[in-house]
Amino acid sequence: MSFGSIVVAVDGAEVSKEALDHAVYLARHGPASLLGIFVVDAKWADFIGNDWQSSKGARQGFLDYIRKEQEEQAELARLQFSLATQGMDRAVFSVHAGDPAEVLVAQSGSTGVLIASRRVFQVSGRPSLKSLATTLARKASCPLMLFP
Repeated sequence: MSFGSIVVAVDGAEVSKEALDHAVYLARHGPASLLGIFVVDAKWADFIGNDWQSSKGARQGFLDYIRKEQEEQAELARLQFSLATQGMDRAVFSVHAGDPAEVLVAQSGSTGVLIASRRVFQVSGRPSLKSLATTLARKASCPLMLFP
């Protein structure tokens, strides 16, 4: 099976390795272009709300901590993607900000196949991202491959 383009969600953690390896395999044997995506979860502020019992500084401190953690994870994802795609001319890595489900669903409209781990972005993502695979299965507008 050949796809013109492949999008793979990459988070730098071991959970995204199998999905990434499969995407690279398909792209190399397709041939297809490959886009690796990391999504900085911009929905943390909405998730935790403004009802903190402590001071405003504590809330902002937590958000700063999460942002730093996600930036570090994005760099690990970039490295993971770079190592897996060595020698591939049509492989690009991109970092987006927003809701991971919304970003991946939007990408599904312009690709041949979307590939992801069921647990991608859970390293530093909101607990609600545990339902990401279900959301993708329901809303993606292209073929979807989900890995454990």
